[in-house]
Amino acid sequence: MKATYSTIPKEYAIENPIAHSTYLTGGQINTWTGSIAEVYSSIQTENKDGQYGPTLLGTVPDMDEAAALEALAAADKAYDKGQGKWPTMKVADRIACMQRFVDFMKLEREKVVKLLMWEIGKNLNDSQKEFDRTVDYINDTISAYKEIDRNSAKFHNEGGVNAHIRRGPIGIVLCLGPYNYPLNETFCLLIPAIMMGNTAIFKPAKHGVLLIAPLLEAFQKSFPPGVVNIVFGRGRTIASPIMKTGLVDVLALIGHSSSAISLQDLHPYKNRLRLVLGLEAKNPGIILPDADLDQTVAECISGTLSYNGQRCTALKVLYVHEDIREEFLEKFTKAVDALHVGLPWENTLLTPLPEPNKPTYIKDLINDAIDKGAAIMNKRGGEVSESYCFPAVLYPVSADMKVYEEEQFGPVIPVLSFTDIQQPLDDMSSSSYGQQVSLFGKDVTKLAPLIDTLVNLVCRVNLNSSCQRGPDVYPFTGRKNSAVSTLSVHDALRSFSIRTFLASKDNETNNAILERLMASKKSKFINTDYIL
Repeated sequence: MKATYSTIPKEYAIENPIAHSTYLTGGQINTWTGSIAEVYSSIQTENKDGQYGPTLLGTVPDMDEAAALEALAAADKAYDKGQGKWPTMKVADRIACMQRFVDFMKLEREKVVKLLMWEIGKNLNDSQKEFDRTVDYINDTISAYKEIDRNSAKFHNEGGVNAHIRRGPIGIVLCLGPYNYPLNETFCLLIPAIMMGNTAIFKPAKHGVLLIAPLLEAFQKSFPPGVVNIVFGRGRTIASPIMKTGLVDVLALIGHSSSAISLQDLHPYKNRLRLVLGLEAKNPGIILPDADLDQTVAECISGTLSYNGQRCTALKVLYVHEDIREEFLEKFTKAVDALHVGLPWENTLLTPLPEPNKPTYIKDLINDAIDKGAAIMNKRGGEVSESYCFPAVLYPVSADMKVYEEEQFGPVIPVLSFTDIQQPLDDMSSSSYGQQVSLFGKDVTKLAPLIDTLVNLVCRVNLNSSCQRGPDVYPFTGRKNSAVSTLSVHDALRSFSIRTFLASKDNETNNAILERLMASKKSKFINTDYIL
């Protein structure tokens, strides 16, 4: 999609490329003097020759293996095998550091929102929402950590043994986030990881990299040296040598399972590597014959095409009962064709795709489906521009089509019809994925047994609503290839920590010592204070 500088609102314009050259390791913001990588937006603007092409947003460091290992050494030094300042710090003091970070982060809202629009094509409302939701997530994490600590501020007695049980850090975390939510999803890994006393190395995603730059100083001012280390570059160059050392205790990644597997394979001690992974999904929508079609169409539009379908939680295949197939397709395709493609600040649902090769990939999926018997059901389906492919509703789709098997992560919508509910259930059970499902219908005698089955095939069943991650207090996970560990405000804190405790036999001498320990307040671990 094209934009002239005269039509771009002044507050959203990027007048000059951003030459970002710094990175954060060991508490220092250092300047990179090596090779750099150019960052382009798929939004097309006029160049000096009067021709339209991708917009150069700026440059970032293209860092090497030595820089990656420098960041790892800083994280290792800060953790110091559990003896460092951060892992042994009082909970209240770690919380104070995080609150300081939130205050600094909020000052950068305008810059980050603008870069979200330009770098990944997310519309204005969703970009603002991503920033604000991330701030809320951090504040909710602080509250959840306080609650965990309050519940731990006591002694247990069982079988003649007193125990003071708390949650402690695991070690060094390698954090790799996705391009589609480069702030929110990444921070849903990074924030709970460091909150629990771990140290971290964080590499931003390929798309959505410049928007991290305004936050480097906030991290540097808020946390002790080496707690958060931020480096820029290619995944293989940065992450691979870090994993090969065996020093990483937790791999925290939201992305594709192939990336997770390749990084795990590099670790020499896989038996002790903890995984916190949010991976791909192929979430289906199942539409029963008694579904409210107007409500269902609205939810399916949002579910399939919000942020152009570039979400792991997007509805990526629709199963429609044969009795209502024609009526559903008529209403759904009409609603799809009524959508507008626009620039992010215009707040259209459909915006430019950030990956340069994505329109070609989507068109290839469409062509493959047509060659194997599907048809484009909507009039505008498959219209291609330099940075976009208009959503295509494909029917009938079969299992031999690539659009059925692959997670398309873009604006193409495969539709299948069924007469026997066992068909979508069998497809789901044989699928490699198991994150969520949307179920549309009203008859409780039909819904009840379906829900009982679906909760064992996926981890979230959405009744008459599209799939989504939030609210963030609810568990976010998946079965099979879709996830490892659980993310949510409370669960993420548990995923990045381990239970550890002091035990003593219940006798007069030990009890007297415990009382003196608590009264002296010399121990940061033995603590029954209540954090407000």
